Amino acid sequence: MNVVAVDRRVTFDQIRDDFSYVEDWEDRYRYLIELGRRLEPLPKAERINTNKVSGCASQVWLVTRPGATDPKHLRFVGDSDAHIVRGLMPVLIALFDDRSAEEIEAIDAEAPLAELDLAGHLSSQRSNGLRAMVMRIKADARSVHR
Repeated sequence: MNVVAVDRRVTFDQIRDDFSYVEDWEDRYRYLIELGRRLEPLPKAERINTNKVSGCASQVWLVTRPGATDPKHLRFVGDSDAHIVRGLMPVLIALFDDRSAEEIEAIDAEAPLAELDLAGHLSSQRSNGLRAMVMRIKADARSVHR
């Protein structure tokens, strides 16, 4: 199978469409891994405990920054030492990136993630890690919003 080429930043709609073309879960895992490979590496200086996401079995770092063009919007960058988890980060970035804190808090991530059927195909540890990443993004948005 040829893995679908992806831009560094893809929209959630693009990810959902790509998933719809790839029915085999082994190929979907390869696609997630490819998404993760296209992430910019997180600088070592940002791989600190403050940026670690607790609740993940693998090491996951998430950095929240104000938007360059609109400081009221939040931008997310992250990294992980696990290939599939690193591939899940672009999915979450596509859902939450470059939105206001209020918009981020209002997003129900379960519905769009259910469209990808991730819960049915991720290990319980990866599913817990995915939830932990969503909770961290929302917590960061709450801290900015309040």
